[in-house]
Amino acid sequence: MTELPKNILDELYDVIASRRGGDPEKSYTAKLFSRGRGKIAQKVGEEAVETTIAALTESKERLVSESADLLYHLMVMWADRDVTPAQVWAELEHRRGTTGVDQKKLKNR
Repeated sequence: MTELPKNILDELYDVIASRRGGDPEKSYTAKLFSRGRGKIAQKVGEEAVETTIAALTESKERLVSESADLLYHLMVMWADRDVTPAQVWAELEHRRGTTGVDQKKLKNR
């Protein structure tokens, strides 16, 4: 697999990963890591709900803002589990050209 050039999400992930073990008093990301996987997962869930609400009832700008929050917290969860963006991008690449219906069938085997 050829490596894709870094984009803003890859760069953000690198910053997030660098905060692991950092000072929770100086970094919100370090604070999330220090609070553990359960808290990180909770924040991802909260941000997903807020993004959904924004999509249904709020402005486009609010949806953009909540989407950014969701992506950030999702990447904190990836870093906590040692999942890299490249792994997620590779999975998306693997799915390219496969319909959603076909993906569901594969998952339900």
